Amino acid sequence: MDGAAGADGTPDAADGGRGTHHVQSLERGLAVITAFGPATPQLTLSEVAKATGLTRAAARRFLLTLVDLGYVRSDGRQFSLTAKVLELGYSFLSSLSLPGLAQPHLERLSAEVSESSSMSVLDGTDIVYVARVAVSRIMAVTISVGTRFPAHATSMGHVLLSGLSDDVLESYLTAASFDRFTDRTTGSAEALRSELVSVREAGYALVDQELEDGLRSIAVPVHGADGAVAAAVNLSTHASRRSPEAMRAELLPPLRDAAARIEADLAAVAPPRA
Repeated sequence: MDGAAGADGTPDAADGGRGTHHVQSLERGLAVITAFGPATPQLTLSEVAKATGLTRAAARRFLLTLVDLGYVRSDGRQFSLTAKVLELGYSFLSSLSLPGLAQPHLERLSAEVSESSSMSVLDGTDIVYVARVAVSRIMAVTISVGTRFPAHATSMGHVLLSGLSDDVLESYLTAASFDRFTDRTTGSAEALRSELVSVREAGYALVDQELEDGLRSIAVPVHGADGAVAAAVNLSTHASRRSPEAMRAELLPPLRDAAARIEADLAAVAPPRA
């Protein structure tokens, strides 16, 4: 039995193994939208028809419908997308949590540098891991989402603490116990306060074997749409693999790039300011 006809006069029913629910006209409308891209920001009717495999008449109907809906504009000859198309992805992005937004960027980062990456937030005097991509095990303990470490002994902790207001930081310094995990651990409020000044100026923190012997990590902040530090992301490595200088040269640039991409996603899902 033939399916119902679509807007371009072709059947909407399943073909090629698709279910009877398949709406071919919707598929073709989306194909028109995705025909535009970085290399093809403007297209003529003929170019859209060629890119989508539609007839000129069908492509014209889809394009003019998208113009009516505000997703496409036309100067009479060429067509281009409008900013309203962003609304199609907004619902998906806005449904994601911060870890959900960050995870694909951490995966890309770890694949690029072959080191483990993580995201954490501050909770009291600890950092809490909220996203993690483990490339290899370099610590005696297994790190997973929910793992906690004292902020004073970690690179992400230093970054998160550097983003606190003076009053909140003083409250932290009063509450923190400054337990020593190695002979390199920052062991006092005074020492940490001095380190945080450097972190603020540099925009990153590098911790060299303060939490565990052999473990080095480097972290940068992730800012929310309001400009405040929302989280920290880091890369960790074994001391035998990279020196602190190599970490700054080889890991810091891609780490900053990843943080910038996460910040861009956060800005995209932030509610508009009044």
